[in-house]
Amino acid sequence: MTAGLKHALAESGHHAEIVFFPFNFSSVDHIAQLMDYCSTQNFETVNGYLVDKLLVLQFPVYYVNHPDKTLWLMHQHRPAYDLYDPVCASKALAALRKKIVDQDTRELKNLPAVYTMCRNISHRLHRFNQIASRPLYHPPAHEDRFYCDAPYDVIFFPSRLETLKRQDLLVRAMAHTRSPVTAVIAGEGGGRQHLQALVRQLNLSRKVCLAGHITEEEKYTLYARSLGVFFGPRDEDYGYITLEAMLSSKPVITCTDSGGPLEFVKDGETGFVVEPDPERIAQKIDWLHANKNKAKEMGQAGRQAYQEKNINWNSVVDTLLHR
Repeated sequence: MTAGLKHALAESGHHAEIVFFPFNFSSVDHIAQLMDYCSTQNFETVNGYLVDKLLVLQFPVYYVNHPDKTLWLMHQHRPAYDLYDPVCASKALAALRKKIVDQDTRELKNLPAVYTMCRNISHRLHRFNQIASRPLYHPPAHEDRFYCDAPYDVIFFPSRLETLKRQDLLVRAMAHTRSPVTAVIAGEGGGRQHLQALVRQLNLSRKVCLAGHITEEEKYTLYARSLGVFFGPRDEDYGYITLEAMLSSKPVITCTDSGGPLEFVKDGETGFVVEPDPERIAQKIDWLHANKNKAKEMGQAGRQAYQEKNINWNSVVDTLLHR
């Protein structure tokens, strides 16, 4: 998102630089200190150069000061919001949560323009901070390289291997499928060992492939040759995987609590929206295999739906700079 925005600004004739601040999720003290530090920074001039406009994308960089600042929210600090568990939270984390919510509300409500990456983030911002915003969609990287080809009997799921992405749902679903479909799960992450153990436990070594890291070319090919794509995370913010599947003309199976994908997947039209239940997911996988022509039509409808949403960088740049 950040690199894409910089490139789009350059293509529009603007000079832009990306500024990162180091962030340590595991340290409550570090987060509080970085919040205070960002609040003291003024980016009206940097190294003697006048900065005409500041575009801020995420916590806590959006506290940095500038007379013409626009927020395009990638995410807040979710452990202080929808992922916060008051039962398990320490006193230090509870205090940090209050600091974050109070400061976010105070700082962001005074901005003249607030945009978000998607509707799910806008809903969260309104729910917790009572701040109105407008979703502003952007395309995934290299959108012109996605294509469609004749499918193999494969369900594809590329993503980081972590709890919130819920690859385990697809693994468990494969234990209930009756069709000769294989699940290819690509990516690396902290959840790999758990998934490996689950595949062994359910005796699914012939039905589930944990492909690990794949190249970009391999990713495009797996999308193109898949029967469909599974993407059932818990309350995802945006979800490039949904858009990449639609660009590849593939139907998407997602879940009722998956957040961002629900903004794009229309149940029964461009894919399926089901409860996060392995048996329900397995039924839809088997349906795609048994109804390949209809699955193809779903994928084509997804591609058309993507095009109708006018998701492009020119609109993003024009909106952020001229609001």
